[in-house]
Amino acid sequence: MLRLADDFARVRGMSFRAIVINAGLLMLLAGCGSGNSPTRQSSITELRSATDSISAEGLLEHVRVLSSDRFEGRGPGGAGEQLTVDYLVQEFRDYGLKPGAPDGGWTQEVPLVGIKSVSQAELTLNGQKRPLTWPQDYVAWTGIAQPESAVVDSPLIFVGYGVEASEYGWDDFKDSDLSGRTLVMLVNDPQIPDPEDPSRLDPEFFKGKEMTYYGRWTYKLEIAARKGAASAIIVHETGPAGYPYFVVVNSWGGENFTLKSRGSEPELPVAAWFSNGRARSLFRELGFDFDELKQRALQPEFVPIPLQASVTFRMKSQFREITSRNVIAKIEGSQQPGECVVVTAHWDHLGINPELDGDQIYNGALDNATGVSGMLALAKSFAGLRPPPSRSLVFLAAAAEEQGLLGAKYYCENPSLPMNRTLANINLDGLNQWGPTRDLVVIGYGASTMDALVEEMAEVHERVVKGDPEPEKGFYYRSDHFQFAKKGVPALFLDSGVEYVGLPEGFGAQKRQEYTNNDYHKVSDEIKEDWNLAGAVEDLRLLADVMYRVVHDETWPRWHPGNEFEAIRLQSLK
Repeated sequence: MLRLADDFARVRGMSFRAIVINAGLLMLLAGCGSGNSPTRQSSITELRSATDSISAEGLLEHVRVLSSDRFEGRGPGGAGEQLTVDYLVQEFRDYGLKPGAPDGGWTQEVPLVGIKSVSQAELTLNGQKRPLTWPQDYVAWTGIAQPESAVVDSPLIFVGYGVEASEYGWDDFKDSDLSGRTLVMLVNDPQIPDPEDPSRLDPEFFKGKEMTYYGRWTYKLEIAARKGAASAIIVHETGPAGYPYFVVVNSWGGENFTLKSRGSEPELPVAAWFSNGRARSLFRELGFDFDELKQRALQPEFVPIPLQASVTFRMKSQFREITSRNVIAKIEGSQQPGECVVVTAHWDHLGINPELDGDQIYNGALDNATGVSGMLALAKSFAGLRPPPSRSLVFLAAAAEEQGLLGAKYYCENPSLPMNRTLANINLDGLNQWGPTRDLVVIGYGASTMDALVEEMAEVHERVVKGDPEPEKGFYYRSDHFQFAKKGVPALFLDSGVEYVGLPEGFGAQKRQEYTNNDYHKVSDEIKEDWNLAGAVEDLRLLADVMYRVVHDETWPRWHPGNEFEAIRLQSLK
């Protein structure tokens, strides 16, 4: 029997393994949804054929276009945005998708304010002024759109990790009056050692090694604003932050954007990072040991420590109002068009920095021309299904992700279909560019029932699913899917595996580290000679099978009990 099947496979140009995989997929996929009808089986067969057409060459061609110098780094509001939007709309139109924006068009306007500031800063210690040097000592930014702004002689107060989390019995603020003060904060979550094994972190506090949202710089600035602070300073450390200091400089040092209307959210007048060296010297001059303060901040009874020093920030800003655009396309569901799955990939990157010597264009090949190419491949695959999927598929190419997930945030406030009729979000942010892997990584593994679907599909594809190999870097809070999660929508974010077929153990970890150190948010993020998108093709085919299950299953994806977003979802579905 096996021999006959293998002979047949060779005649068809397929391996016997591929025959088994396709048969297994057909059985799994046919079992989902509202019945095993001939029409459904025909649609499944078409999906297999469509995803088989996803190729490394096709993905690379999209990346080559989007990351070319002509697209000027795909910065919001520039000529690169117009080229990108035009390219995406044309591709979606050619595939046969329909316009998917709330107003019935291809694009959704995202009103932004771009602010580019030149700052001066100084510390006052023991009555003496100490100027700070940008960017060696600090990087600062203001979200206030006015020509000049300042925070003058604001008293510094060390607030540990700057976390207020009742579920962990943790409060770094202890009802202190922080109005007008500058909060000095550590990055990441409190790193509490496990009392049973001090070599690892206590999983009962802040998910152990895995970063929670309390560890993200966005949370720290948000809570500082809510506490009435004049400014906040985050002390950079490469390990806990998840990236080197130059990433902060490149990301915050140019024009920064915010949504034009922030609603009722308070605005922090000045936000800043201190380099680790400058922060350590500051504490030393004030009679503190930085490492000893970090240890004190790990105690639940920690109370804020006034530092007997003050800081002054003076900002001169140029600002402009621009309208960036989300590009939105849809495949309307054949049975339940009012329910949808949203697939996201951010199209933007960091644009051009004219102050750089030599290359000035942040081409963003991996981040995120690859993710956009993957989304286009999936859109093309599903667009050819007859009949169309049971529920609608919305493809959101989001704007201004690099500026704080702003395009996705705006969409979630103004969705094409209501959030409580959105079953799930599936996000693509960076594809695997180094070849096939035995494994596949789920960022935020254990969050929702979608993990089980990924595991089922991975087993059929003869692959295994793993959690994030770098959970301390908080990737779950650093891409567009997080905006959906904050609205209660179960969100799936897959990442490249680390066990590369035919390559030495440790190769994957090495390449990840090389990219973080050498290319992440740098002008060197370009197509490399060693790229091999065969692994990305395999990942996308597996993801298409997961999408098919989600869009047809009678049971909606759910957060696992106790997840931080579960209560929001349950409330929205009432």
